[in-house]
Parts: sequence; C-alpha cells; structure tokens
Amino acid sequence: MKKKRRVNINIKRGFLLLLSLMVIGLASGMFLLYGPFAGFRNLLITTAMTTKSHHYLATWFYSDEEIARVLEYNKVIESGEDTDTTLVDFEENKTYDSIYEKEILERNKDDLYKIIPVSGSGYKGYLVAVYDASKVKIGTSKSLGKTGQSSKIIANNNNAHVAINASGFYDPDWNSNGAIPHGTVVQNGKVVWDYEDAKVGGGMVGFNYDNVLVLGRMTANQAIKNGIRDGVEFGPFLIVNGKPSFVRGDGGWGIAPRTAIGQRKDGIVLFLVIDGRGYQYGRPDILGCGMVELTEIMQKYGAINAANMDGGSSSSLIVEGKVYSHPVAGGDEGLRNIPTIWMVTD
Repeated sequence: MKKKRRVNINIKRGFLLLLSLMVIGLASGMFLLYGPFAGFRNLLITTAMTTKSHHYLATWFYSDEEIARVLEYNKVIESGEDTDTTLVDFEENKTYDSIYEKEILERNKDDLYKIIPVSGSGYKGYLVAVYDASKVKIGTSKSLGKTGQSSKIIANNNNAHVAINASGFYDPDWNSNGAIPHGTVVQNGKVVWDYEDAKVGGGMVGFNYDNVLVLGRMTANQAIKNGIRDGVEFGPFLIVNGKPSFVRGDGGWGIAPRTAIGQRKDGIVLFLVIDGRGYQYGRPDILGCGMVELTEIMQKYGAINAANMDGGSSSSLIVEGKVYSHPVAGGDEGLRNIPTIWMVTD
C-alpha cells in the first residue's frame, strides 16, 4: 500500500509540475504578447503582416486597430530626394579604406562579378559586386501578364551570369502565379508593362543610358523621357545620394528574406540577397533581416543609391544557371514564379 501511495503521490507531483510549467509558459506568452515591452509585439506583427500566408500569426492575437497602429509606428521614411546622377563617376578606386572596400575591389582584372558572403545576427546572405553596370538589365517572364516564371528559368532564358528577383507583383490571394508586375517595367528603353504600383514607397529603380542607377518617383512616360533603359518600380528606397532613409521602429517590414540593388560612386553595382526562414533548410537561427540591416549592409559596401526589391518567398540569387541562395517558396528548388529579374548578361 505504501508503494502504491508513493506512486500516486509522484503522479500528482508530476501533474502539478506539468500544470505549473504550462501556467508559467502561458503567463510568459501572455507577457510577451501583451506586456509593457513592445519589441516582441512589433516584431511579430510587422513580420507576419509582410509574409505571404502567415497574417494569422498577428490577427489571432491583435485587433485590426492594434495592427494598424504598430504598422504606422514602424515604417521607412524616405528622404524624398531623387538620384543625383553626377555623384557616380565610374572612377577606378585602388585604395582600401575598410575591409568591405577590400572585398569589393580586390579582384582579377577580367572579373565580371564577385560573390561576397555576408552575415550578421540572425541572417546570412550574399552580396554580388557587378563591375560593369552596362551589363545589368531587366529580364521578364516570357508570358508577362499571363504567368510568371522562376528566377532560374528567366535567367537561363537570357543566358544570364547572375540574377536576382526584382519587382513585386499582384498577389491578391498570396498564391498567384506571379504574372503581373506592380508598377512600371522598362526593358531595353521600352515600357513593357505598366500597372498600379505596390504602394510600398520608393518608385522607379532603373539604369539610364549612362549606366547610372536612378531612383525617383516618375510615371512610365517620365521614365522614358529621363532615359531609363532598364528598370522596375518598387521600394522603399534605402539610400539616395548617399543619405539613408530614416527607419522608425523596425521599418514595418519585420524579419524576412530580402533582396536589394544598389550602386557605388565608382559605378560598381551591388546585388544583395539575404536568406531567411532558415527552418526550410535546417537552420532555424537564420530568420532574415529588416530594413535597418539591409540598409547597413549596403552602406558598408559603399552604396550611394540603393533600393529594396521584393522579398520573402520571392528572394533568390541565381549564379551561372544554378540556385545559389536558399529560397523558401517551397516550389522547384524553393523558387516561386515571379515576373521580373535583375540580371547580368554578356
């Protein structure tokens, strides 16, 4: 009887311990969700609301009014300037002012591009230095407006050496075929698409015939008059004329895979792709980055103009026909269909 009583007591103690742990866990969760410290709440809402299919992670716990308030507080406030093209002079720089300059400039003479791994707290990715801006162009899905294609397919259709995803696209159910780009798309000096913009800040992100990356708010007709040869419309702008945008809170974009494009004063073009949602490939510590980190990376590597491109499940880097980054869309090699890419061609 004593042994049976002892077993019953142990069972009760185990149950009470489990119950206590559940209560503590629930209390801790409630404290994180609704406590006085806004950091976790802001991160959860801004990250969830910029994903393709995980809005529920925010809407389960918070009202529409609270979500709107958090998104209003966390935003990217752009400078309002357009690119001053005279700041880019394509002058060859042979001095290394920092380790980042050395990584960019130390290369073989005939290199068209160089891939530089980047990493920080919670993210890993790749920066590609493209040494001839005239080789940077826009590629599009073969059936633009009807269906998108993966960045790999678009890159291979154009014999691209390097490619990253470009504009956002109309995605009302968060599961579209990536056919319809938001905003204006200019390819080889012609407007090949013009649709309502994505309302994410920014504007035209395009190279003119002098191979200068121009960031500015303009219509399709204005883009052609301003000499844009290849470009898309998206944002927000991260850096304009060497001045970074002001990021309030976490910028309102949360933590996710990211893609950005920029240009240095010496004309070198920067492609940046940040991996994220690392549980997709066994790295739960790799979540992605926010607009602050994205801007800081571009600044470290000398960008005087830079803009955010579509991120999340669209982010990808293709090198010589192969998927180089770790996309998270879950389709063929983790890629989803998209309408446009930035690419480096012969």
